[in-house]
Amino acid sequence: MGVVPAAEQALSVLRYLGGQASPMPAAAISRDLRLPRSTTYHLLDTLMRAGFVVHVPEERRYALGVAVYELASGYSRQASLQRVARAPLAALVDRTGQNAHLAIMHGSDVVYVIEERAAGRPPLITDVGVRLPAHITASGRAILARLPNAQVRALYPNASAFVLRNELGPRSLSALRQLLVITRQRGYALEDGEVTTEFASVATAACDRTGHPVAAVALTFPSEEIDDRGRARLAEQVARTTAELSRRLGGA
Repeated sequence: MGVVPAAEQALSVLRYLGGQASPMPAAAISRDLRLPRSTTYHLLDTLMRAGFVVHVPEERRYALGVAVYELASGYSRQASLQRVARAPLAALVDRTGQNAHLAIMHGSDVVYVIEERAAGRPPLITDVGVRLPAHITASGRAILARLPNAQVRALYPNASAFVLRNELGPRSLSALRQLLVITRQRGYALEDGEVTTEFASVATAACDRTGHPVAAVALTFPSEEIDDRGRARLAEQVARTTAELSRRLGGA
């Protein structure tokens, strides 16, 4: 069968946007892909209606939409990710003696796909298959901190998107952005009591060859047992694990 030109053009737009560090104007998309301007706008409008592209009106630019990440998370949930991640997570548990888990984004939630329990540690809410709002979890924050601002904004279009469990955590996009800035400066994500009372977590993200954060690894522990210095040491161990996982996924 022959190539369908419209489908090929739509895929080229998605690949192009996926390879950019920030949202792009339609004129640049048209120029770089050598598409007629009218065709470019028709493609962008179709992709926007399906959720694969979002328009940032203040910047007059376009970025990948939530539907792309839903597809990506669907792929990530495949056994391939679990196979490459299970051994590094088990080694992380052995090194730290704390419960570890692997989570992926699905819309504005995280879905837990692996849990490795440490001997003598209690079971947690983050069992395999559990979904939680990304903005209140360390895993979700680690992934969100690696996404462009426009994509974070698309995931949190209004106040109703900020669901809380224990009345803790960001309640607005501005509060979330401030939290993500702190996360980037610190070098790892942290939550304390926002998912489960008296428990805290640290997390970092693993990236593929394009630099996209495909998953996050986290350690969860009783809040009172680990001070700030100890949490930073645990975060270093988590970062060691996500570096290995990124390498296995073809990332840097």
